[in-house]
Amino acid sequence: MQARTVQKSEEPTRVNEGIRAYFSEESFERLSGIMYSKHAKKGSTLFWEGDKADYLYFIHKGRVKVSKTMDEGSSLTLYLHHDGDLLGFGDCLSETPHILCAEALEDCSLGVIQRKDLEVLLWQHGDLAVEFMRWQGMMHTLTQTKLRDLMMFGKPGALCSLLIRLNNSYGTSCGENSRITVKMNNTEMAEMIGATRESVNRMLSDLKKDDIIDLENGHLIIKDLTYLRDVCHCDNCPKHICRV
Repeated sequence: MQARTVQKSEEPTRVNEGIRAYFSEESFERLSGIMYSKHAKKGSTLFWEGDKADYLYFIHKGRVKVSKTMDEGSSLTLYLHHDGDLLGFGDCLSETPHILCAEALEDCSLGVIQRKDLEVLLWQHGDLAVEFMRWQGMMHTLTQTKLRDLMMFGKPGALCSLLIRLNNSYGTSCGENSRITVKMNNTEMAEMIGATRESVNRMLSDLKKDDIIDLENGHLIIKDLTYLRDVCHCDNCPKHICRV
């Protein structure tokens, strides 16, 4: 039997970078200058589908789930945002409604940016406008890669892709393996790949039997990242794209 190559997981470098990877220090200070503080309790909603997209939200601390409600009442989770991320969906520079819903997964400390204030700032500072366009381009690319994973390689491929994205976002070295620091139950993972909880249970059990993953005190352990990449035909996207 051919020996399996076990790949060490790198320390996640982007969890706390967020938009700082796209904006200069001066530009970030300008954005900070037009933010006002807001606290959101766990389970509260930042915006609903159909609300006007008049605000962007910068996460100082906490995690926010962004999802889409399907016609039959089920939910598809598209993003998990964390410290340092900026979120706001729809065309945030025109009067269009949100097409997604954002919910706080834990108590959050936020900075809120009004659309009108942002427009003035972008008009005044061309360098900030260019950086803002780069950030929006990254978000579009992130969405495209997630849709590719959901549609092209079936549910097993989508689950393997999710595990890789979780590792890039929340993985820490654990010997030769990688430990996902954020606990996620099977229902939450099912909502992120458009599957049922039962199918996720079955696929995770198969991966555990094959010694690809393990579970330790509620935390996922990634033991064979190469296998996961092969299943979802990984394109080796940079970590700021391959994230949840």
